Order: sequence, then C-alpha cells, then structure tokens
Amino acid sequence: MKAIWNGQVIAESADTIVVENNQYFPRESVNQAFLKSSTTHSTCPWKGEASYYSLEVDGKTNTDAAWYYPTPKDAAKQIAGYVAFWKGVSVQP
Repeated sequence: MKAIWNGQVIAESADTIVVENNQYFPRESVNQAFLKSSTTHSTCPWKGEASYYSLEVDGKTNTDAAWYYPTPKDAAKQIAGYVAFWKGVSVQP
C-alpha cells in the first residue's frame, strides 16, 4: 500500500493493518520528513486518544492529515506504532 499526497509518496508498506476501513502504516514505512507535529487530539471510545501530524510537501500543508494512537487501548493494541491518513491523502495498492 502507498499513501500519496501532493505528488509524493508519504508512506509505503506491504504490512499495513486495516481498522475501520483505514490502512494503518508501520511508522518506519512513513517518510518522517513530511510529518510535522500537531497539537490536535481526538478520542475514540475503543481505540483511545489519537494524536495528529500535518503533512508538509513542496511548500504545501495538509493540516492534521495523519493520525496515530501513542498508547492505544487494549482493543486496538495492534495499531501501536502505526500511522493512518485522510484529508485528501490517496491510499492505494
């Protein structure tokens, strides 16, 4: 699977995990150069508190376009260390 935004491959892995129709990429498969920390957080009743990254590619910013669970609840422990994308990021085989 690949996550692509603004013409750049943000992440690529054959070892993604699908949760609620979202592909979660192993953190080591994500190009860290495109990630910028965000102060945004949200809460999922069964996964826990999510943290976000904005994407910065070629001078453009996609605010809070990636999320992850730093300490997921037990029901979602399989996505610890994984990152998912939305907000216009194309995720494809």
